[in-house]
Amino acid sequence: MQRAQWPERIAAAREQREATSRTRVMRKVTHRDGARCEVDGRKLLNFCGNDYLGLSQHFGVVGALQDAASREGAGGVASHLVCGHHAIHEALEREIADWLGSPRALLFGSGFMANLAAVQGLLGEDDVCVQDRLNHASLIDAARLANCRLRRYPHADAEGAIRQLRSVPEGMAMLASDGVFSMDGDIAPLRDLALIARAQKALLYIDDAHGVGVIGPEGRGSVASVKLSVREVPLQLATFGKALGSYGAALHGDADLIGHLAETARSHIYTTALPPAQAAATLAAVKLARNEHWRRDKLVELTQRFCEGARKLGLELQSSSTPIQPVICGDDARAIAMARSLEESGYWVAAIRPPTVAEGRARLRVTLSALHTPADVDGLIEAFARAAERAGLGRAPTVAAAELRATPAP
Repeated sequence: MQRAQWPERIAAAREQREATSRTRVMRKVTHRDGARCEVDGRKLLNFCGNDYLGLSQHFGVVGALQDAASREGAGGVASHLVCGHHAIHEALEREIADWLGSPRALLFGSGFMANLAAVQGLLGEDDVCVQDRLNHASLIDAARLANCRLRRYPHADAEGAIRQLRSVPEGMAMLASDGVFSMDGDIAPLRDLALIARAQKALLYIDDAHGVGVIGPEGRGSVASVKLSVREVPLQLATFGKALGSYGAALHGDADLIGHLAETARSHIYTTALPPAQAAATLAAVKLARNEHWRRDKLVELTQRFCEGARKLGLELQSSSTPIQPVICGDDARAIAMARSLEESGYWVAAIRPPTVAEGRARLRVTLSALHTPADVDGLIEAFARAAERAGLGRAPTVAAAELRATPAP
């Protein structure tokens, strides 16, 4: 057998993507102004970002970044355990822990790195990591890199989770799940998972990247929304690049657990610390997220308004009450065509295709932000009516859009 050559391999992979409408193009944003942005020279209203609370351009967050950068510089200098751990980092860790009700928090450069740390730092080849089938790719990759046994259960199927845990009775066990699922927007059955973890003596780890800031009391996330504590959920992930509008992430939970990861997690030890200025921006964002409840209230109103309009069009939605509202298109080409139609109307909604989602479940992933207005949502629904009519989705689009226009803004 001849050795495979990389030019032929990547050419074949490219041809396969083109044949199945799965080529991906990186779009260039030249300016952002609230929810509006200029993309490849075209002005669009953004409905595909994760800036749920609208904090990424908040003057308090940007001001904190600028002030800290002027004093401390632009870089993190070194890893935390060498000389990169700044007083601002420590202040942010304390604030995160206090906000989210955990004894301790630990900073990371990204949610992907934090997930690697959580799994690799605790599991080895004799252990098992049981995961929801729709977990984020970073959790799946973390288990593979930890060289532990990876077992996956059907989405949100608590009985499936316990079957998988029972199938590997030896070694340490971790039960890991997203809190809010990034592509479907639904929430994991957290109470059931907590009971299962306790019965099976497994560590329950929740990646709450899309829940923190958005749901729960004071925006403390999905775990807090069902009144679970560190005792039931010893380890959680909070990311800063979504509702907090910044960059980076933190693991938080049991003090001994976090202390262990601070000294052993490779993605914490062997990388440069977040710039102190970035940590200062996140610290300002956390304080806003904790106190400005109107942002979450507005998100609820906008989400309900979008769902009502989409259902009047006969579009297929998922069972999501969060700002993540996928519109299922099924066929990849149809999802791309609808995304293009929306863009022609001035709305940016990304088409999500396999392997990010399951075969036959291509979708337009609509995300709401506190920066949007009811009029913005109504305009998006009207654009969906036109796009759906062209793609053969939904029902009576023109009539449904007229019904929506007759609905008063909250």
